[in-house]
Amino acid sequence: MVQLAALCSSILGRVFRFDPARLRMLVACGAAAGITSAYNAPIAGAFFVTELVLGSMAMEWFGPILVSSVVANITMREFAGYRPPYEMPAFPTVTGVQVLPFVVLGLLCGILAPRFLQLLAISKKGFGKLPVPLPVKLALGGTIVGTVSVWAPEVWGNGYEVVNSLLHQPWTWTALLVVLVLKIVATLATAGTGAVGGVFTPTLFVGAVLGCIFGIGVHGIWPQTSAEPFAYAIVGMGAFLTAATNAPLMAILMIFEMTLSYQVVLPLMLSCVIAYFVARNAEHSSMYEVTVRRNRELKDRSRLAALKMSELLKPADTIVPLDASVNELTRMFAEHPVKYLYVVDDSQHFCGVVALEDVASDLAYPRTPPRRAARDYLLPEFHVLTPDMNLGQALKLFLTFRGERLPVIDSASRNASILGVVYKTSLLDAYGRMNPSR
Repeated sequence: MVQLAALCSSILGRVFRFDPARLRMLVACGAAAGITSAYNAPIAGAFFVTELVLGSMAMEWFGPILVSSVVANITMREFAGYRPPYEMPAFPTVTGVQVLPFVVLGLLCGILAPRFLQLLAISKKGFGKLPVPLPVKLALGGTIVGTVSVWAPEVWGNGYEVVNSLLHQPWTWTALLVVLVLKIVATLATAGTGAVGGVFTPTLFVGAVLGCIFGIGVHGIWPQTSAEPFAYAIVGMGAFLTAATNAPLMAILMIFEMTLSYQVVLPLMLSCVIAYFVARNAEHSSMYEVTVRRNRELKDRSRLAALKMSELLKPADTIVPLDASVNELTRMFAEHPVKYLYVVDDSQHFCGVVALEDVASDLAYPRTPPRRAARDYLLPEFHVLTPDMNLGQALKLFLTFRGERLPVIDSASRNASILGVVYKTSLLDAYGRMNPSR
């Protein structure tokens, strides 16, 4: 639904020759309309696109997308026979210590959802290595789904009927466990072979069944004060979706819009937020590649923002002693295309620099009295870096320095030894990776 709606929007924008920015906006509106039409959740549909696809909650994006979602929902309601995919029962009031099992459910979903995504990745990789044409792979996936369906026809389709059934009728935990395992197998076979279809609805299915199994266990241990199993199924849908998509706001709003119950908010928020923080550090913490790439970029930027100069150190090959002669200085400048040589004393303490222009000026126009050694050319006031300086501090120094590199000393004192140099290009490369839009 999301892909088809986005595709139609893209075609419409190309027909009217929209510029790239407006075309992107139109495609985002189409995707939001698609998710709204599928799940009867206009606000969650808008958040689906802004939180997952765009990664931005800016009003210039969110406003038009929300309007598109609302219009799609109103349009769907005009069709005869339309009804929401999930028929939610009244959610029970949860108070006091009754919220504790929902905290555990959030932990469980946060642990298991990334494993589900890993299984999907393994399935796609495994089927991708098969040396057979795509139609054969699709036939193999169909064979697997058909075989499992012999034992559990409930794995067919999107699972709406099964979820609605467990929300309104009692199930045994053994039947739920069988359906859960076989549904995962069918989903892996379908998605792994490249068949057309998504994993969004199967994720809701897995979360609902997992939550219901958990609820049966809690209700058996704590029957007097715990909620009915269907309540855990509802919250499990949101928590598992949160952990799988890395989008807690979207998941919370979707379940809230499906139930239209304020009582669901407290346990739902607890489970979703806990599931999000448990799952966020997993290697592949979202079912959508765009979110995975964005999370990876954010982690890289955070790492680069904390980058220290000690990590960019390069050897300093242009160090001379205080008594180095003019000939030695000239030879050093001839061997290395640099503007400054670094001068150290007998104890290898950094004393300052010798500038190329000063030596060149003396060679062209000898001065009286002549300067004979490095100490005579010494410029003690010079920008230096320290190993614990971060990227921002070093950039400020480079902005006022016209050279290509700066020395790194082991402390800010003048009697410190030189550890190496940091090149401006290395610094700018790191800054570029941290700010790719610049």
